[in-house]
Amino acid sequence: MIELERLTKRYGEFTAVKDLSLRVSRGEIFGFLGPNAAGKTTTIRMMMGLLQPTAGRIRLGGFDLAEQPLEAKRLCGFVPDRPFLYEKLTAVEFLRFCGDLYEVAGPAREARIAELLETFDLADWSGELIESFSHGMKQRLAFTAALLHEPSVLVVDEPMVGMDPRGARVLRATLRSLADRGATLFLSTHSLEIAEALCDRIGIIRSAHLVAVGTLAELRARVGDGAGLEEIFLKLTGAEDLLEVIQALRA
Repeated sequence: MIELERLTKRYGEFTAVKDLSLRVSRGEIFGFLGPNAAGKTTTIRMMMGLLQPTAGRIRLGGFDLAEQPLEAKRLCGFVPDRPFLYEKLTAVEFLRFCGDLYEVAGPAREARIAELLETFDLADWSGELIESFSHGMKQRLAFTAALLHEPSVLVVDEPMVGMDPRGARVLRATLRSLADRGATLFLSTHSLEIAEALCDRIGIIRSAHLVAVGTLAELRARVGDGAGLEEIFLKLTGAEDLLEVIQALRA
């Protein structure tokens, strides 16, 4: 469902992402990890058509993003790390607007809005202005909007930011349910705990290069038996000195 072929983004002499090739299958939850400024958000913005790649190809659901952008984007839901919401609208007004964008209308739209507001514990706030929402509520509303048209590809940058424990638990269950029903999920996160618990495979990017891809068992075999995701991540991103400090503190 997601195919990235030698994806590259340069800004002058600086390369943010270099020769990144990746395939994520239908029904898979893929975790995308890396240090700050490694290239995660740049990759996601290219995948969603917000940035033009310098080189490479992106296919979403079999559609080439450069040649068939509307068909590719119609399949996708996207939750950025800092969602933009029209705060002078109520939650239900905003969701109706999003439904219009994706050509979801009529009774089906209203039923879907009601279902998602209930799922994300926002039903009692549906008539309130978004500007009155907490950060966590805004994050849940962003997920509601992204899922309104029942996308077959969901891309999320930092899914748990601002979520309280209840909201995070609901979201984890929702994401797993989506994958079980055949959706493809691409999650960029700094939370190793979330990645370890939720993702079927994990990719690690470092300094613009994809340095490892595999299941947790495959990544563990690469760095040594018994390694947890934290140790794997630190070794593969060149932070062995930090790993030594952590191990000393735990001793």
